[in-house]
Amino acid sequence: MTPPLPAGKIFTGYEKFIIAILAILQFTLILDFMVLSPLSFILLKELSITTVQFGWVVSVYAFSAGASGFLAAGFADRFDRKKLLIFFYTGFIAGTFLCGIARTYDSLLIARIVTGTFGGVIGAISFAIITDLFKMEVRGRVMGFIQMAFASSQVLGLPIGLVLANRWNWHFPFIMIVGISILVWIAIVIYMKPINEHLKIKSDRNPFEHLVKTITQPNYLRAFLATTLLATGGFMLMPFGAAFSTNNLGVGKDQLPMIYMITGVCTMITGPMVGKLSDTIGKYRVFVIGTVIAMIMVLTYCNLSVTPVWILIIINAIMFIGISGRMISSSALMTAIPEPQDRGAFMGINSSIAQLAGGVAALVAGMIVIQKEDGELENYPLLGYVVVGSMIITIIMMYILNRFIQRKTAEKMGVTANP
Repeated sequence: MTPPLPAGKIFTGYEKFIIAILAILQFTLILDFMVLSPLSFILLKELSITTVQFGWVVSVYAFSAGASGFLAAGFADRFDRKKLLIFFYTGFIAGTFLCGIARTYDSLLIARIVTGTFGGVIGAISFAIITDLFKMEVRGRVMGFIQMAFASSQVLGLPIGLVLANRWNWHFPFIMIVGISILVWIAIVIYMKPINEHLKIKSDRNPFEHLVKTITQPNYLRAFLATTLLATGGFMLMPFGAAFSTNNLGVGKDQLPMIYMITGVCTMITGPMVGKLSDTIGKYRVFVIGTVIAMIMVLTYCNLSVTPVWILIIINAIMFIGISGRMISSSALMTAIPEPQDRGAFMGINSSIAQLAGGVAALVAGMIVIQKEDGELENYPLLGYVVVGSMIITIIMMYILNRFIQRKTAEKMGVTANP
């Protein structure tokens, strides 16, 4: 049992370490994915590829991540989560290094498959660790700090990555990620304690039976369907964001780092505030507020023409604050759904579904968006309408999940609960 904390203290020193190391780990994962977006205008030109081919570069990561997540899900609750984390993070570092030395479209495609195979499982393991170590009442705060990695990748990673790519070539951002990841790997090996309490819950099911039982559980199925749509927005908009900004909105490539940095600072500041708010007024309520903000700004952004940079920064900042609110609140809500003995499998399958859905979304985006000979992208407004439509449906699906969690919490506590 963890000893009671002094008044005013929310987390122990070790818990703060776990939050910090998982946040930095998420930073490397998110940066590895997001760095492709600002590099899109470079890769389209240097590799002489089409928007559909670039969509495949994004999608193969997602598809391989989804496949490996399903394969690993049945075994996820049978091992120490620290050992699983170290194994898959090692593979992720190796895959990212391959991206850094890739010289052709085919070699980059293979490198993304390797990176996705290992990287796609890490997020699920991280969320299982959070669920194991932190109570539901503080998970909004934890997710708020973890999701700061999303903003940090914009504030630090993307601008630095763009500067490296502009000054030298597009390989350098991946090498930078490898360097940071090695330091994180060392910290996990040395300082993280074994996470194996879930192993004390005996199960007679073999890995395949465990996987099937988890997939077919009705309440879990509802969560997986919601995740399918949750993944749509980011995977549709982000891959072509830089190309849209430079070719349609009149933004210079030297201005992109500043836009990403200011947007990231705004979401970094608001992330912990949103997490605390979700613990205070309800995670679903914060999800709805974030989604409405995101929908308004997505429609605005996707219908822009040549726009002054300062206006674009304001629109981007508000849009990503809304997206961040959705991510933090929905992630915290999802952790309350699985039973302790199913957490690893549930998080693995949920992560796989998100990756697969995102891969399909990126491919669909590549088919919707067409690049003309002068570089301008067509059909971006249509892309915005598709994203907003998925967000509206997700609000309804998350409402159903929220009601289930309320009933589940009330049954356990004997009182009405509002997660």
